[in-house]
Amino acid sequence: MAVHVRASLLAALCLLLELALLGAAEQLVPAMFVFGDSTVDVGNNNFIEKCQIECQAYYPHFGVDYLDHAPTGRFSNGYNLADQLAQQLGFAESPPPYLSLSNTSLISRMSTGINFASGGSGLLYRTGNGPVCTQVLSMTEQVGNFTNLAQSWASTNNGSADLLSKSLIFISTGSNDLFEYIDLRLGSNDTEFLHGLVASYAAYLKDLYRAGAKKFCVVSPSLVGCCPSQRATVGDPKDRDKYGCLAVLNNLSSQLYPMFATMLQDLSLELPGMNYSFVDTIKLVDSVLENPSTPSYNFTVLDTACCGEGPFGASGCNFSVPLCPNRSNYLFWDEYHPTDAASGIAANMIFNDTSGLFVHPINVRQLVEL
Repeated sequence: MAVHVRASLLAALCLLLELALLGAAEQLVPAMFVFGDSTVDVGNNNFIEKCQIECQAYYPHFGVDYLDHAPTGRFSNGYNLADQLAQQLGFAESPPPYLSLSNTSLISRMSTGINFASGGSGLLYRTGNGPVCTQVLSMTEQVGNFTNLAQSWASTNNGSADLLSKSLIFISTGSNDLFEYIDLRLGSNDTEFLHGLVASYAAYLKDLYRAGAKKFCVVSPSLVGCCPSQRATVGDPKDRDKYGCLAVLNNLSSQLYPMFATMLQDLSLELPGMNYSFVDTIKLVDSVLENPSTPSYNFTVLDTACCGEGPFGASGCNFSVPLCPNRSNYLFWDEYHPTDAASGIAANMIFNDTSGLFVHPINVRQLVEL
């Protein structure tokens, strides 16, 4: 009898655990569509033949903390920001990369989501499609691919418009435009350049809206001058900001944030039914740099890449360079990208922040509940 009771209790506990896991995995939106650069690319660049290796993530160290410890095209040691926000929404990870899908499966994947992001891309068509990466999927192509699929899907599915309006559009782009503007010395009129980025962003959002999208999460460019790659370029102390980062790049990011904020507010008034969450990653990174150790995280290395060598580990991540053992203590994975741990902190804040300090005017949890 005792054995039978214990077996029954074990079966009941297993059932409760299974039900709890099923409840935890409830998807809060029908689908998630991802656009942008390497912070959210999950492998599109691996399918672009002319894309230079600097803009692909297939070396063995990439993905060392992913499910099978192998590179997947993510510029991370594990999951990236798109994956971790998708997990907050009840998905296992980011939707699959657009270029990995066959023509026959693309339409069916519209019901659950697709990742269109491409490492090295930016708001301007030329960004990435030049000396840096040679060829990437520009934002023009990413948005165009989505709108074409949405149109095809609508012709075969009567409920497509309702599903798209309830789905989340997640965009993380703009940093590479800033990198190339400074690194390649593309111009000297900062104001004109920044206004061009804002105009491009507004055009993409309008195209997505016309295709049926209504809910947008937009991530602002962060303190990009604090990437190990940029720290390593600073020679003259007067070019450093208070964190030892490349000041000119952080100044551009800081100028761009309020311009994007105004653009989004104006669009939400212009486009009926449009709602958005705008992520202030400048303030988020600033918070981590000021307080690197909290009950939620403990970053002991803020300026050096986990995967890389040389000053600030900025040489680039490949199979021959050192790899730090304690990746959860590093803010940066490689010369440009955050660790799985750092992007996880960001995803949690994007979804749950109720302070209004980091996400405006509402967080993503509130956005998807609308």
